[in-house]
Order: sequence, then structure tokens, then C-alpha cells
Amino acid sequence: MHPHRRYNAAVRFFTILLCALPAAAQGAGELKLATWNLEWLIAPEAMQVLRASCTPEGARPPPHARSIPCDVAAKLDRGRADFDALARYARLLDADVIALQEVDGESAARLVFPTFRFCFTARRNVQNTGFAIRPGIPYRCGRDLTALSLDDSVRRGAELILYPGEPREWRLLSVHLKSGCGSRLLDDRRKECAALGRQTGILERWIDAEAAAGRPFAVLGDFNRNLLRDLGPARSESGARLRLWPEIDDGDPPEADLTNTAAGARFVNCAMNQAFSGYIDYIVLSRSLAADLVPGSFERVTYRTEDAVRRKLSDHCPVSVRLRRPADKSRLD
Repeated sequence: MHPHRRYNAAVRFFTILLCALPAAAQGAGELKLATWNLEWLIAPEAMQVLRASCTPEGARPPPHARSIPCDVAAKLDRGRADFDALARYARLLDADVIALQEVDGESAARLVFPTFRFCFTARRNVQNTGFAIRPGIPYRCGRDLTALSLDDSVRRGAELILYPGEPREWRLLSVHLKSGCGSRLLDDRRKECAALGRQTGILERWIDAEAAAGRPFAVLGDFNRNLLRDLGPARSESGARLRLWPEIDDGDPPEADLTNTAAGARFVNCAMNQAFSGYIDYIVLSRSLAADLVPGSFERVTYRTEDAVRRKLSDHCPVSVRLRRPADKSRLD
């Protein structure tokens, strides 16, 4: 073969190979963030043990116990085909960093993200929050935001530090807030609203601390509340908390001027057999991180109706955005 032809063939081969690699492996200029509640994701071996000691309807498990409701054991005893389907949607999502909720740790997450690295909270209970991180992305697992769990009665927050120790460092927080107060005011007499009100104060303190430190940050996860409709005063005249979104999005410090990446996006259900009217899974960015948001990049991966009917997937599906990857300033000096 002529040398020029060999050269051109080699160029074509490596171009094809490069295009086949994920964005993170290419060192591309964007990073894709996502969040996904995987609905009681438990590895089969652990599910077998938990099913044998499940909590009957109407009964309360012992505090901090590794226990699941018996209806969950019956409904979500996933087999290989179910995990394969979830892994297929994870590949379709093709995100670099995914905030996870309702996952029983790394053994379960690895069945959906087999090549990723993980950070999870250390709560003993089955439902944990955490992150899946594509190999090649510099990261460090942060501390558990234990206060958010209200003495481990609900889920902790999971911290992730991207590009640790570098000038471009980001802080991410995966959350799964208390359900049962989706549209009511936080001063409602329901105990669920009281719990969410307490979590709102704890979340605001985390946000304010990161903002005061001047660090770009994001909060990702299942807020169990339609933040896009959570409009009005943050507090009553007496100072009682009323609403989550205006409480945390107060712009004080300035980095706490938040952006909800779902704002302006069309709502779509995860599958045709759902009838929800708005998002509760969000990716919220600090002011400087929002400046790197790729316009129009918010998207939701939805399930095929056949999969939603036949497979044990999740009652949530992932949402994602793309951000411009920060430059490694150490290499520019």
C-alpha cells in the first residue's frame, strides 16, 4: 500500500475510534450531569434476604433497620432482564455523573452502571443516595449530609467533589427529600410538611455555606415537590417557612442565586402509562455553574411502553443537562 494511503487509512481508523468513545474519554469540552431515582434498587442476593423478613402492611419496622415493605418485595423483585433493561437506559442516557436515589449501595448500582465508580451514603437502611461517576473524571467522595436525614428517619444527602483540590473544583449534592408535602405549604399541620420544612432549612444552610466559600455547586435529585410551581413568599409574616424554592433561591450569598435547569422545558412522563403533571426530579445550579449550562440541553430519557409494562424499571426516569467542562487552570500556568 502506498504510504499516503496507509496514512489516510490510519487517520480514518482513529477518527472512527475517537467518535465511538464517550465524551469523557475524548476529553471533550462538555460534562453531562443527570439524576435518577431507581425505586428500591436492590441486588438480587440482598433482595432475597430482605424479602424473607419484610415488613407487613400497616406495621412499622424497627428504627434504622434494613427492612423493606412486603409489597415492595413482591413488586420489585427484579430479575436479570429487568436489570438489563435499566442498564440499557443508562447507556442511552450516556451521562458522565449521575446522582442516584433509592439505591442499596454499590452492589445494586453496578448492575445498572457496570463500568462506573460510586459514592454512596453510609445509612444502614436500604434506600441511599449517591453518585455514579464515569471513569477518568477526577473526583472524591464527600461527607454524608447526615442532618438532612432527620436522625436517619429519612434519606441523607450525598456529597461529591469533582476536580478536587483544583481551582475548577465543583461540589455536588444528591438529595431525596421527604414525600407527602408536594404542593402544600411547609407550615401545614401534616407531619410530612413539618419534616420537609426542617429539611429545607438544612439544605439552605448547605447551599449558603458553599456559596459563601465561592465554590460552584449543584443540588440534584428527587425533591418530591414541583419546584417550578413553588412560587410566592418564602416565609409568612411571622417568619414560618412556607415554600422550599424561594427559601433556597434567595441569592444571598450571590452564588446562591440558583437556576432550575427544568425551567422552560416541556414536561414529559416517563412512559405512556403515567399521568403526572410536572417534574419533581431536578438539577439545580449555582450562579457561576449556571453560566456553563449548555442552552437547551435539558432532557429526559423516557421508557418504551413495552418496557414500562413488562419490566420492573422505576417510577422515575432520568433527567440530564450538559455543562461546559471547566478548564484545568493548572495546565495553563
